[in-house]
Order: sequence, then structure tokens, then C-alpha cells
Amino acid sequence: MTLQREDAPLLESAFLRRLEQLTLVSRQVRRGMLQGERRSPKRGLSVEFADYRPYVPGDDLRQLDWNVYARLERFFIKLFVEEEDITVHLLLDASRSMAWGAPSKLRLAVQTAAAIGYIALNHLDRVTLTRFGATRDTLPPRRGRQAALALFDFLQQTRAEGATHMGEHLRAYAAAARHPGPLYLITDLLDPTWQDGMRALLARQFEINILHILAPDERTPDFFGDWRLRDAETGQTVEITLDNALLDAYHRHLNAWLDEVRQWCQARAITHVLVPSETALDALLFGLLQRYGLLR
Repeated sequence: MTLQREDAPLLESAFLRRLEQLTLVSRQVRRGMLQGERRSPKRGLSVEFADYRPYVPGDDLRQLDWNVYARLERFFIKLFVEEEDITVHLLLDASRSMAWGAPSKLRLAVQTAAAIGYIALNHLDRVTLTRFGATRDTLPPRRGRQAALALFDFLQQTRAEGATHMGEHLRAYAAAARHPGPLYLITDLLDPTWQDGMRALLARQFEINILHILAPDERTPDFFGDWRLRDAETGQTVEITLDNALLDAYHRHLNAWLDEVRQWCQARAITHVLVPSETALDALLFGLLQRYGLLR
């Protein structure tokens, strides 16, 4: 199975086989609709013994351990480890600013969404994906490895269009989503309303992870002279003369903004990962995201 677009393949079959070695790490325990492969501390009816507890009236007599009764002459109920699935929520920023930069932020974002979705599906978790930009489109929750083709087909159609309106989109998503769970927002965060959207998601108890993609020219611009800059989403223009003093001021403001984002997220138990768009997908999944504890 290969995920590709017209220009170049995104995920090769050999890489998908490597992804099957990985598991998403969820910090929260949630009750799934179906039994999956994710181990839960809750005790239920499955195949792996966990512990005993004393019998109380109303317990299922089929769970009595008669061997223990023969030794102790007391009734004990057998407890088992329950394995459960979760719903993994993928939110993909497909606004026009994501197409800016070399290499493209959007290309890495689509690759990352495909990879995380495939890892979750491989472990029998439900996966839903929503992209937002000019419009908001959603792939309803799917489960099982066979659903990877639908996920890949959906991602193949992704184009960077329109303005972000992140706060609006995230508030609408929070209001409509069922089964809150781990959420991966893949974005450049170039929208001042992003914190409003985060608050709405936090109110629904999503486990939020932000993969913050920035292009090299956004982090370390190295061009000089007179320029007319146009906002990729609003079309507004501004004329500047770029010299060392202005570049220094830009870097100070950028670093201050990134520090603010990190601190805001840390205070709310949101995982924030800054991802340069030139990061190789292999290094992102088998390196950076593992160091942040999102994959193992």
C-alpha cells in the first residue's frame, strides 16, 4: 500500500511496515466502544488475568475462582486487564499559509497525518481526520487497517486554500466531536485565534498535541533589501527594507512568540512540538515524537 499524490509518493509500502512497529502513547484512560489493542488500567472481561477481589452479592458467579475457594474457603472474583480502543482526532491546517516555504509545510503535515493515522489504525483505534482552510472537511471515524485507504484517499485531495480561522474551526469541532481522546493539531499556528480554539478543546477534555510546523524562511530569513510582502491568506501587503537591524528584531519577536506558545501550552498540559518543515519524516516519527513521548 502506498500513499501518493501526482507529484511524488508520500508514504511507501516499506515505510508503512516500519510504522507498524510504533504505538501512539495516550496519557489518559478512556472507555472505548470496542476492544482494541491498547492496554487500560481498568478491570474488565478480557483474556489476561490481573488480580482478585472479594466477592460481593450481585457479582457474576462465573468469575468466581473455585481453586482459591478450595484453599481459603472464601469467595474471590477474578479480574482481568481490559484492552480498549480510543478515538484519535487528527486536525490538519490546510490554509493557504501552509503552502508557503521550501520545503512545503503542507507536504510534511499531510505525511505526518497519514503516518499517525496509520499507526492508530494498525492498533485498532478509531481515527477521524478534519482539515480546515477555505472549508472544513471531515473523514468520519474509521477503524482497522483496511480503513487506511480511505484515510489516504482523503489526504490526497488536500490543497492549501483560504484563511485559517482556527478559533472558529476548533470551537465548532469541540462542540460537535464525539468521544474526545488524543488530538493531534498539525499547523503553523499563524492565526491569532488559536488559543480560543484550544480552550474549547480543553473544555471537552481532549488530550491535545500540537505539531507546530514552520519553514526555514520563517525561522531564519536571510534575504536583504527592499521587499513588498503579501500575506498569503489575507492578501494584505507591506513594503519593508530588510537589513540586519530588522532581522534582529524579527528574531527577537519570533523567539518571544515561540516562548509564549510553549509556556501557554505547558501550563495547560498541551504537548507542543516545534517541527521544522525540512525535518525528514523518518526523523520526526522515530526521533522527535518519541523524545516528546507521543510515540513509542
